[in-house]
Amino acid sequence: MSSHAKLVHSCHTRLTSRRYLPLLVLASTLISAFASAQTTVKIDLSKPGIPVSSTLYGLMTEEINYSYDGGLYAELVRNRIFRDDEKTAVHWSLVQDADGTASIALDTRYPVAGTALTTSLRLDAAQASTGHRVGVANDGYWGIPIKPDTSYRASFYARTAGAGGVPITVSLEGSDGKTVYAQAIGGEINGEWKQYTVTLKTGTNIKPTAASRLVLSTESPGTVWFNLVSLFPPTYKDRPNGNRIDLMQKLVDMKPGFLRFPGGNYLEGDTVATRFKWKETLGPLNQRPGHPGTWKYRSSDGMGLLEFLEWTEDMGAEPVLAVFAGYALKGETIPAGPALQPFVDEALEEIEYVMGDVNTRWGAQRARDGHPAPFKLRYVEIGNEDGFDKQKTYDGRYTQFHDAIKARYPQLKLISTVNGKDDLGQRQLLTSRVPDLIDEHYYYDPLAMMNDAKRYDTYSRSGPKIFIGEWAAREGAPTTNLISALADAAWMTGMERNADIIEMSCYAPLLVNVNPGGMQWRSNLIGYDAQTSYGSPSYHVQKMFQTYLGDVSLPLVAENIPTQTWQPKAKKDQPAPAARQVPGLFFSATASEQRGEIYLKVVNAIDTPQMVKIDLAGPIRVAPQGKAISLRSDAPGDTNTIDAPDRIVPVSSAAHGLGAQFNYSFAPYSVTVLVLSRTR
Repeated sequence: MSSHAKLVHSCHTRLTSRRYLPLLVLASTLISAFASAQTTVKIDLSKPGIPVSSTLYGLMTEEINYSYDGGLYAELVRNRIFRDDEKTAVHWSLVQDADGTASIALDTRYPVAGTALTTSLRLDAAQASTGHRVGVANDGYWGIPIKPDTSYRASFYARTAGAGGVPITVSLEGSDGKTVYAQAIGGEINGEWKQYTVTLKTGTNIKPTAASRLVLSTESPGTVWFNLVSLFPPTYKDRPNGNRIDLMQKLVDMKPGFLRFPGGNYLEGDTVATRFKWKETLGPLNQRPGHPGTWKYRSSDGMGLLEFLEWTEDMGAEPVLAVFAGYALKGETIPAGPALQPFVDEALEEIEYVMGDVNTRWGAQRARDGHPAPFKLRYVEIGNEDGFDKQKTYDGRYTQFHDAIKARYPQLKLISTVNGKDDLGQRQLLTSRVPDLIDEHYYYDPLAMMNDAKRYDTYSRSGPKIFIGEWAAREGAPTTNLISALADAAWMTGMERNADIIEMSCYAPLLVNVNPGGMQWRSNLIGYDAQTSYGSPSYHVQKMFQTYLGDVSLPLVAENIPTQTWQPKAKKDQPAPAARQVPGLFFSATASEQRGEIYLKVVNAIDTPQMVKIDLAGPIRVAPQGKAISLRSDAPGDTNTIDAPDRIVPVSSAAHGLGAQFNYSFAPYSVTVLVLSRTR
């Protein structure tokens, strides 16, 4: 019996006598007040609704939290070209069995001719003999993931001093060297640089482990130099320089409309010299020198421009290309004019590489790199977070890029990084040109994000479209918890209700390596270690919203929404602001003509069940039975982890009693999608 029915029954049985008639009248008044206070959602099906962009939900990526190296990019060797540190061979160690004597050191005297490989690792094997090996070992990114019945592709460049003939064995083994999981003869090394490749196959009965290492060893005395030592497990779609399978599958399952790349801060670099130089990320790995990243570790550039594009292709998503626009993170700025023109030209060449046919210079280069077909490109973002430019030069810089790109590619939509209503977007303004889209970035604590979920309800409908290029509720580490997921969902209902002005959005950051030292930014979407991965509650919310997204956003009005109390944080040296009342329920509704379904999304961010009356107005009718997909848990701090990856995941169930009007109870701390099937 519902709480409403129980109240009616109690009043009827206790107040039927005449002497209690005044109390009965009072009770009836209370019942009426109770009924009128019920939350009601009215969806107008008589109107066509607002078209929803196919790119409303996408992905944003940059090299942070070991997102590429040590993450999505499947390479298992860390510091493979020995340039992560100028003085020592970090993540490499000397292997010396009993009675073996050797030493290792970095050496720049012998670059590999015609390549970007300038620093090698020298192994001086003073004493090595049968049964007494020496060698070098790499510990990977917090271990090398060993799995049963798996083939690994190992490769390396090597040379020796003198005539050569030094045999090298390649092995995957336990960190202590006592267990060998796979082994192969790498070849006899001669006096000239040469690349060697072997396959390492593990047995079917081994237990998965990351307490392991890759070893290159010899039982012969001599000196050997190594470079570009690489180890790949099986990759998504078997790409030779490809991505980690489990992480790619999680991204594919999100059904993203686009991928924004290469960043983020990673695009700009700390300095102009350390920006993302896309030309140096093309071609064979031996032509990629890598570069210092913006999050205190070096990037291998194994994830290059073509790999980004193939990543989008593998997900069925569009590329959103961000081009370097003359501003670097530590304040270096190239003003508009002749000094900026080479970077404008470079952006035009980059666009040509992406979408030019094989008769163009850079389209032909893409074909030589292995992808003759052009990629579909509709969006180009000029710079990243240029509001940080204290010299306020973006207006001129944007204009120079805008005019050059529009002259050659008038069909492209250009995105400005300023002019948004976010704090960063207001630090300087773009006045000389009107962009197609404006990029806004928002990071909040959960209740602040819920408080701002109505932000776009009051935006002008006449200006450029909005690209929410980075956003997230930030609570929980290394990945978000339930209250952040509820806030994210609340924010996304605001996106869907305002689909007429929001063309694109993408959460950030996307990925995090959960090992100690792997995280530079708290609160991320997907966590992983060397062996396994998991989605945060926010990840599952993202999947729910994209999977159940219609073609149009339906007119929706909610009444009598319960509230929760939010205490905003005090700013430095300021008194605490007054507490505020924030909505506890959030709603959006979209419809899919093709699937004949309506998707009502409801977020209950408070700790009690909420009975909501759903009122569908208009000629369309829905079936009495539908489906409910719900994500919930008992406490707002609950979350998923490497050890408990499925603690909070969506659960599907049948929904009964649906119709033009019906009541539905939404569980505490929950995100629910009601799938209503149309009967007409």
